[in-house]
Amino acid sequence: MVEPATRRPTLEGVVEAVCLSRGKHTPKKPVAEAELKTGYGLVGDAHGGSAREVSLLALEAIEEGRSKLPDLKPGDFAENLTTSGLKLEDLPLGARLSVGPDAVLEIIQIGKKCHSKCEIFKKMGDCVMPKKGIFARVINGGVVRKGDRVAVLS
Repeated sequence: MVEPATRRPTLEGVVEAVCLSRGKHTPKKPVAEAELKTGYGLVGDAHGGSAREVSLLALEAIEEGRSKLPDLKPGDFAENLTTSGLKLEDLPLGARLSVGPDAVLEIIQIGKKCHSKCEIFKKMGDCVMPKKGIFARVINGGVVRKGDRVAVLS
């Protein structure tokens, strides 16, 4: 009897939401699609052009917070891309992610210091972005949509 080949687990997930906001320090709202622009971030987002061009958070991290705040949804932590299937905070700095058909992101920061406690922190007594949010720069631009594949390239 021939043993089935063992499959190496793939490091990939799915974009669950693409979120933008016009102002800083506010929740972001899901949109149908947005353009990731090289060296800039998401076109139309308040954080575009900043050092942390794109923020990502796993849906699984949002779901953890729903035990205290059942109405939490993508964008509430001010993340640009909500993903599922990848443990983002475990990826190393410098890792590259393929997002959708064209875009490539490079992880430049894991977590962030919360200088002023956000509304979620005030309601829950905690926030996941300092521990589980990641930040990236856009290496190669492209349009990103809900349902797009996210895969670790390196």
